[in-house]
Amino acid sequence: MFEPYLKRWSLAPDGEAIITRSSHLLPVIWRGVPAMLKVALDIDEKLGSQVLRWWDGDGAAQVFEHDTDAALLERATGPRSLLTMAMEGGDNEASRIICHTAAKLHAPRATPLPDLVPLDRWFRELEPAARAHGGVLTTCAEIAGHLLADQRDLTVLHGDIHHENIMDFGPRGWLAIDPKRVHGERGYDFANTFCNPELPIVTAPGRLQRQLPIVCTEARLKPKRMLQWIVAYAGLSAAWFLSDGDTKNAESDFTVARIALAELRT
Repeated sequence: MFEPYLKRWSLAPDGEAIITRSSHLLPVIWRGVPAMLKVALDIDEKLGSQVLRWWDGDGAAQVFEHDTDAALLERATGPRSLLTMAMEGGDNEASRIICHTAAKLHAPRATPLPDLVPLDRWFRELEPAARAHGGVLTTCAEIAGHLLADQRDLTVLHGDIHHENIMDFGPRGWLAIDPKRVHGERGYDFANTFCNPELPIVTAPGRLQRQLPIVCTEARLKPKRMLQWIVAYAGLSAAWFLSDGDTKNAESDFTVARIALAELRT
């Protein structure tokens, strides 16, 4: 899979391959620069590199080379991790970094938009899941429906901002990777900061309440609207997990949704 690109782009392998469900990645050296060769396996990953090219290195990893299936990306070589930072007492600072990075991604640009998925279509799995499972998913779907019918501050979204999709690129600072080519209200992009089950403290008592004013201040969002997006996204994320049979991570999302709903009712 990698060999044609190693020859075409004159790349030297520089580490072990990383295999995921959606892509195969290989650390390489390109013109003396550390890079990451990414061969995408699904359509969203393939088209995600179009969004990276549109951002052109402003808040996101640069794309050095690309074709229909593969992209040669700037590689993160810095030692810091937002996930580790959040787990080791720096949760507030990690949230601020996420907000500052997202602000760069959401800034208007003069170049024509890439091929994007409208946010209402991105949510297409939530209503069927709510009908099938009921419970808090029903409330999540109702709130999502109201938000999607009245979207504000439309922009190109990352679509999957979380602590591991913003990485330390050394002298270039914190940059985003792996966008999902979504277009819609910018508030959506901050919801996973509160939901990401890879960060075990997302369900800890008081965590959402501490992070909400930080994110709303840094991102210039209204707390009620942010809470609604958290509920909507938690439902969508749970629906995705349930479709994979992952009840553990779905329950994490349900817990966050219940916390956010309780805040909306106060």
